Amino acid sequence: MDSEHIISTFIEYFEERGHRRITGSTLLPPSDDSVLFTTSGMHPLTPYLEGRPHPLGQRLLNVQRCLRTTDLEEVGDATHLTVFQMLGTWSLGDYEGPLSLDWGYGLLTDGLGVDPGLLHATVFGGDDRTGPDTASLHMWQDRGVPVELTVNDNWWSNGTVGPCGPDSEIFFWSGSTPPESTPTRDDRWVEVWNHVTMRYRRLDDGSLVPLPQRNVDTGLGLERLASLLQGKSSVFECDVFDPWRRIVPALWPLDESSLRVVCDHLRSAIVVLADGVRPANTGRGYVLRRLLRRVLTVLWRDDPSRGLGDVPGELVAHTLTHFRQEADPDDLRRLLIEEERRFGRLLERGRRVLARSRFQGPLQDEDFRYLHDTHGLPRDLVTSLRQE
Repeated sequence: MDSEHIISTFIEYFEERGHRRITGSTLLPPSDDSVLFTTSGMHPLTPYLEGRPHPLGQRLLNVQRCLRTTDLEEVGDATHLTVFQMLGTWSLGDYEGPLSLDWGYGLLTDGLGVDPGLLHATVFGGDDRTGPDTASLHMWQDRGVPVELTVNDNWWSNGTVGPCGPDSEIFFWSGSTPPESTPTRDDRWVEVWNHVTMRYRRLDDGSLVPLPQRNVDTGLGLERLASLLQGKSSVFECDVFDPWRRIVPALWPLDESSLRVVCDHLRSAIVVLADGVRPANTGRGYVLRRLLRRVLTVLWRDDPSRGLGDVPGELVAHTLTHFRQEADPDDLRRLLIEEERRFGRLLERGRRVLARSRFQGPLQDEDFRYLHDTHGLPRDLVTSLRQE
């Protein structure tokens, strides 16, 4: 089952249950949101989760592209990507969490053919503020799905203040043996779908007050689920990455870890560029710049002649199609090459500056500040150059 089939099955299943599809937004969140990028499908829906009526009703679904900077250092393992697609559903004051979980179980088992024996759930076990989520616990027990009770792992919040509430997560067994243990004790249990019951708003003092309506917000990671359904050992082996794994190794021979970083970061940079972000020294532009510089650092480590001009238009066009973006592939390739040249000039200047006697010994914080403020050399780049 390829990723497009998963998307269409998901949409059809929830449309049959009264959900209306909303258009997934760009990676750029609403102007009043403090985050740099959209990290989940709920970002554009925050006003409606807090009580404003949505023009399409109380049951919604979407396919949202997301970027998580918190996962940058984890990219390269079996489950993390920088940019990915999230399949989301919402109840805006309509149905409750157990019904959402029941439908989620139905989509996975009946709609997508997952063996129920490969599923495990976790449920909020209660703390000194709120009791356990017994309704979700009973739902899973009625379906015969094993359940693990946790506290911190099953309480969702959108930062230190704002909407929050208990959640129930669905895990898929990825091991080659029959399922064993529990999600908190064995990482072969891979989380695929989180169902949050947003009942509260956390205030500045940490106290909880009820929201005007009880919502349900769910998020299902497309690439992660696709890799599991396709029997692959990592997200980088699912069908979404087929052209990348066919083209990049022939272009640039890389070990598996480096291949994953290059494919992920370059693919992510294309998506970010297509959403209108340009390289810069701060904010979103700096995230984009970090992605491209890490790609180039890996490529040039073994062969300085490698360059982003080698990237075929096929990879750019495939990425734009997958994320349903409209942009000129040639324009994006030109921007990639411009940033590569800029980084090359910066490296040359950095090497000359760091060759000075002042910087031969251990560097202090004031040295890093000087190098950044006077020569435009970020701390991570200085550290990397000194390791050459």
